[in-house]
Amino acid sequence: MRRRLSTMEARKRFGQLLEEVYHRGDEVVIERAGKPMAVMVPIHSYEQWQARRQAAMDRLFSLIEKNHEHNKGVPFEEIEAAVDEAVRAVRAASRKDQGSSY
Repeated sequence: MRRRLSTMEARKRFGQLLEEVYHRGDEVVIERAGKPMAVMVPIHSYEQWQARRQAAMDRLFSLIEKNHEHNKGVPFEEIEAAVDEAVRAVRAASRKDQGSSY
């Protein structure tokens, strides 16, 4: 179950909340002045999130390394011009898809 609590209420019931999060899998959004500030989630959910995040970072850095190797020896100006052109092409396609001007 997901619910929202004020910081004061969470402070009063912290031990109970820990039990509910751990044993029942509850998620608790803790708010201050109506603004979400933190979330209590079961440790297994957090560990899964961390593992997915690390896998995504590993893939990103792998792609960066491959790109770096692929472009080794290419002058910076040439790379910069290619990136600028790619950005222009994506923006033009986006304008066309949206039917508006950028």
